[in-house]
Amino acid sequence: MEQPKGVDWTVVILTCQYKDSVQVFQRELEVRQKREQIPAGTLLLAVEDPEKRVGSGGATLNALLVAAEHLSARAGFTVVTSDVLHSAWILILHMGRDFPFDDCGRAFTCLPVENPEAPVEALVCNLDCLLDIMTYRLWRELRDQPLSMAYVSNGSYSYMTSSATEFLHSLALPGAPGAQIVHSQVEEQQLLAAGSSVVSCLLEGPVRLGPGSVLQHCHLRGPIHIGAGCMVSGLDIAHSEALRGWELHDLVLQGHRTRLHGSPGHAFTLVGRLDSWERQGAGTYLNVPWSEFFKRTGVRAWDLWDPDTPPAECCLPSARLFPVLHPSRDLGPQDLLWMLDRQEDGGEALRAWRASWRLSWEQLQPCLDRAATLASRRDLFFRQALHKARHVLEARQDLSLRPLIWAAVREGCPGPLLATLDQVAAGAEDPGVAARALACVADVLGCMAEGRGGLRSGPAANPEWMRPFSYLECGDLAAGVEALAQERDKWLSRPALLVRAARHYEGAGQILIRQAVMSAQHFVSTEPVELPGPGQWVVAECPARVDFSGGWSDTPPLAYELGGAVLGLAVRVDGRRPIGARARRIPEPELWLAVGPRQDEMTVKIVCRCLADLRDYCQPHAPGALLKAAFICAGIVHVHSELQLNEQLLRTFGGGFELHTWSELPHGSGLGTSSILAGTALAALQRAAGRVVGTEALIHAVLHLEQVLTTGGGWQDQVGGLMPGIKVGRSRAQLPLKVEVEEVTVPEGFVQKLNDHLLLVYTGKTRLARNLLQDVLRSWYARLPAVVQNAHSLVQQTEECAEAFRQGSLPLLGQCLTSYWEQKKLMAPGCEPLAVRRMMDVLAPHVHGQSLAGAGGGGFLYLLTKEPQQKEALEAVLAKTEGLGNYSIHLVEVDTQGLSLKLLGTEASTCCPFP
Repeated sequence: MEQPKGVDWTVVILTCQYKDSVQVFQRELEVRQKREQIPAGTLLLAVEDPEKRVGSGGATLNALLVAAEHLSARAGFTVVTSDVLHSAWILILHMGRDFPFDDCGRAFTCLPVENPEAPVEALVCNLDCLLDIMTYRLWRELRDQPLSMAYVSNGSYSYMTSSATEFLHSLALPGAPGAQIVHSQVEEQQLLAAGSSVVSCLLEGPVRLGPGSVLQHCHLRGPIHIGAGCMVSGLDIAHSEALRGWELHDLVLQGHRTRLHGSPGHAFTLVGRLDSWERQGAGTYLNVPWSEFFKRTGVRAWDLWDPDTPPAECCLPSARLFPVLHPSRDLGPQDLLWMLDRQEDGGEALRAWRASWRLSWEQLQPCLDRAATLASRRDLFFRQALHKARHVLEARQDLSLRPLIWAAVREGCPGPLLATLDQVAAGAEDPGVAARALACVADVLGCMAEGRGGLRSGPAANPEWMRPFSYLECGDLAAGVEALAQERDKWLSRPALLVRAARHYEGAGQILIRQAVMSAQHFVSTEPVELPGPGQWVVAECPARVDFSGGWSDTPPLAYELGGAVLGLAVRVDGRRPIGARARRIPEPELWLAVGPRQDEMTVKIVCRCLADLRDYCQPHAPGALLKAAFICAGIVHVHSELQLNEQLLRTFGGGFELHTWSELPHGSGLGTSSILAGTALAALQRAAGRVVGTEALIHAVLHLEQVLTTGGGWQDQVGGLMPGIKVGRSRAQLPLKVEVEEVTVPEGFVQKLNDHLLLVYTGKTRLARNLLQDVLRSWYARLPAVVQNAHSLVQQTEECAEAFRQGSLPLLGQCLTSYWEQKKLMAPGCEPLAVRRMMDVLAPHVHGQSLAGAGGGGFLYLLTKEPQQKEALEAVLAKTEGLGNYSIHLVEVDTQGLSLKLLGTEASTCCPFP
């Protein structure tokens, strides 16, 4: 935030009565400054009142003096000068006299509200609302408003209410349609009545709460019944037993942290919601006149007030009602709840009460341990937060845990959160749940690095982490998670190590994703056919693909956690089907691999004569890794077999194989090259080995191959290129991962019309899909609200885009493309290079819509032009634009064939890359 003009400092001051509270509240202010990232130009101070009964005027003058001292020092003065106050914007909050319903004063009263956009999860107090207004909103909203003064006749101001009824109305809305549950975990929410409020609580078992009632800072275990009009705060699970069997109504029951003669302790107060705090003769206690209270309990006036106390001072604040110490046992709520029941004089409960050291409300206030109170609230907040984290993960909820992670890190307690995430991951039956838990661990480690230590995206191949990785690869999840945690403990000392540890946790998550995606192998099947003759080529050719809607939703884990839907087109580029593979059997018991163009002059040639030559099949950048993985996934070679490679090949096929793959598209084109290439390689190999695989089975086989290769990736590329024409691929939110394809029927003649209006522009930029993929998965696992909403929109818009194709409407399709590109940018920020943005701006007047293909970041841009056959016209437009680089425009048309597979005679094999 920029400071308002003429303002150098924003100063917020809390004035306090008690000296020990000043340090406590100053620490709380510092926590808020760090947690909420309050601007550096904001000064937060807690100041003790100079005298007990100085009043708000004297406290204000003292606060201004303290502010002047601090600002003078920061300005470099050696003496106090009031001039610094002229450039400061100052808010003074008087804690005032004791507030009966919160031990830490009205400023720290927790409100039943939650800020879903807050970067850090935390309770919202009155003070937080004021800080937000003061540091972010007050100037922005009021700077242009004229100010005036008005006199309100017969007006009054309630400085700090002692009315429990008024206070409860500010925390609970009796007419509200449901219960307000804020930063709380409640096992049986249906037991909470409409209009009730639960703030920072952990409720286990049946805890019933009546309308208009409030629970704050409580950890309770049912069965407990709290009726209407109650407020209960500060009770722990140890106090649950005392509440069982009671049905409370119109009462305020509070637990307090105290310090008596230096020793910590607990005290409890119980008052009626309707109590009058006036003198005994006119006041009430527990919602009844004092006389009735005395009659039903056996308590006498001399138990509460000294005989010489003036009648005007015999009132609820001065009544010694509340036990703080018993000679033989710990105190609990039961030491006050007995007063609700009719008792005879001399009853056991009355005798125990009389035997206790008791204090009045006024006497209790100086004994309150506010530091312990705030610490216990923070502890309870994180206890319920750990339950929340476990529930969100195990129930697969689309809620972000990142604000909670930031809260744990900034308040110095990431350890319990890491332990909880470890437990969830180790005990998960679903690999998706375990993978998300490990991703959350990576987030915690990344947050602990506080923006230092380098980028999260990067390699995860340190040898020290290979042992836990090996457990995960073998399916021993519990041992893997434990080994990860043991290794993690060695990497917490500095930011660089934290970031590298985060990378390896993301790498561990990738192992679990691979295992989940490999379930697609359930849908891979082959049929035996006649084995081609030795030397006979099997040639597989495919078009490229263009995605029109839904991309990213096909990417694991979105594909099986959200469910994916992508509309894609199989396309020829400049009239050619640019992707292909050919395979044949050879007499030598070896594997001959060639990667490159159809012509052999630039191909990379690899010969595998033993299993060791295949061991780098899972290293994507190794020469021929995709082809090696294809042999393994096709079942032709078993890389972990005891038989040598030549023995396996001779025994099953009487010789080896030659496999050649090619693509006429540039690397990183965004047109699905790698996945489609894997499909053609598998199809050619299987047929050369005497098997045929259906296209839908081949789609799942490519998913399996890419997991073996460790590149990951979704299913839209192979659906788009292996299947002909215009179609929608879908996967459901479940495992095993299954892809289903529906052809989209368009009006007669629309395909040709589409061909006339569709163009490809190569941007000259190579995209970096792997880094974009890491960012998207990180955001998805964090369940950032914008990303979750956008992912759902991607799936929904796919169905709308399919309908636009069925109508044959180019303008509607253009709108889909424009919206789709915005969705891609939100999903993967950084996918739009500046040169591409400049190109798109220039082309915008000439097109219905446009988008970068695939993940973006570079590669091909595809356009739906307003006029037909615009290649030459757009070339002229781009030629006039500076700074576009090495671009080119290409014709594109819908391919209606998809994967083609044919056998050639041995005489047709004229371009063998091997001698």
